[in-house]
Amino acid sequence: MGDLSVAAVPFYFASMAAEAWHHARRRERTGETTPGDYTAADTVASLTMGTASLVAPFVLPRLVQRLDLAGSRRRRLVLGAAGAALATTVAGDVAARVAEARAQGLEAGQVPGPPAGPTTTTAPTEARRWRRVAARARQVAGSGAVATVAAVGAALCGTLAAQTTAKRLFDRRPGPDLGEGPLAWAVAMVGWDLIYYWNHRFMHTSRYMWAIHVVHHSSERYNLSTALRQPVADALGTFVPYGTLALLGVRPHIIQQSRAINLIYQFWIHTDAIDRIGPFERWFNSPSHHRVHHGSNLRYIDRNHGGILIVWDRLFGTFAPEVDEEPVVYGLTKNIGTHNPLRIATHEHADMLHDVAASDDWSDRLSFVVRGPGWAYQRHRDLAAQATGSGATSIRPEPAAPANAS
Repeated sequence: MGDLSVAAVPFYFASMAAEAWHHARRRERTGETTPGDYTAADTVASLTMGTASLVAPFVLPRLVQRLDLAGSRRRRLVLGAAGAALATTVAGDVAARVAEARAQGLEAGQVPGPPAGPTTTTAPTEARRWRRVAARARQVAGSGAVATVAAVGAALCGTLAAQTTAKRLFDRRPGPDLGEGPLAWAVAMVGWDLIYYWNHRFMHTSRYMWAIHVVHHSSERYNLSTALRQPVADALGTFVPYGTLALLGVRPHIIQQSRAINLIYQFWIHTDAIDRIGPFERWFNSPSHHRVHHGSNLRYIDRNHGGILIVWDRLFGTFAPEVDEEPVVYGLTKNIGTHNPLRIATHEHADMLHDVAASDDWSDRLSFVVRGPGWAYQRHRDLAAQATGSGATSIRPEPAAPANAS
C-alpha cells in the first residue's frame, strides 16, 4: 500500500480550489477581505514548502542517521570533531576573558600601562588593543560553540532516529504481533495521535524543535494551502519515537498509514470557511480548535496541539476555545515578512545559531537551543537592558513577546 497522504494530493488541490472559490464569493458578497483569502505569493510559498517536505525525507534523514553513535563507523570522527570544536570554544572563552580583564585593568589604572616614552602607546590605546583581541577571541569561541552544538545535536538526532525505527523495534517487541485486525489499527491510530500530541507540544516549548515547526506557523494567512506548509528539517529533531508503537505489536506499515491518515485529517481543519461543528468538537479537533492553535494572540499561544483528538489537550491542560470577541491573529509574534521558501525553512535555525555564537557562556548557549523561543526573546531584552550605558551587546534586542512565542 502506498502513502495515503501522497495519494490524497488531488483531493488537496480540489479542496483548495473549492475554498478559493468560496472565499471569492464571500468577498463579492461582503466586500471584505479575511486572513483566509488566497494570495499568489503566500500560496506559492506554502506549496513550495509542501513539495520540499516530500523530498527532504529522502535526503536529510539518511545523512543525519549516518552520524548514529551506536552503530556508525563514523563514531570516532563525529566525537573527534565535536571534541575539537569544544576545545576551540574553551580556548576562545579563556583568551577573551584574559584580554577583557587586561583591558579593564588598564582602563581603571589597576594594571600598569606601557612605559612612558615617545615610541610607546598610551594605556587607553593599549586597552583598546586588548579589547580587539577579546573581540576576535569571542568570534573564535562563537564559531566553535556553533560547531559543537551542530555536531553534538546532529549526532544525537541521528542516533535516536536510527535506533528507534519501527522495523527495529518491531523485531524486538516483547509481546505478540497484533496482526492486521481492528485492534492493531485502533492501537496505531490512538497511539500515533497521543505521541503526536506530545511531539507537537514539545515543538512549541523547545527552540531547536520550534525551529523545525515554525515553518508551519509562518504564514499570516489561514486556508487549506497553509496545511501543506510543512517542515523540511524533521531529521534535526528529537521526537518521542512513533516506532514505540511497534513494541506493542503494531506492524510498521500500519504505523506508517496511521501517520498518513492523521495528516489527511489535519488538512481539512486549516480553514476559516467552517465555523463551529457542535458536539463533535468535544472529542475531535476542528477548524475552530485549530484556528486557535495558529493564533499569535496571547490567549491562544501554545494551545490545542492535538492531531485528530482534542481530548489530549483537555486532559493535559493545553485546551483553549476560540472566542468570538477576540478574532485569531495568524502568524508569529515576530513575523518574518518574506515568502522566500529558503528563508521560511531556515530563519529560526539561523537566528538560534546566531544567538549561540554571540553568547559568552555555555549556560546561555545551551538555553538558546533547548529552552523556549519566548525565553530567547526575554533574554535578548535582559541583555539589551544590561548593555544600556555600557556599550552595545552582540545579541540583538527583540520586540516584546509572551513567555512562549508561537
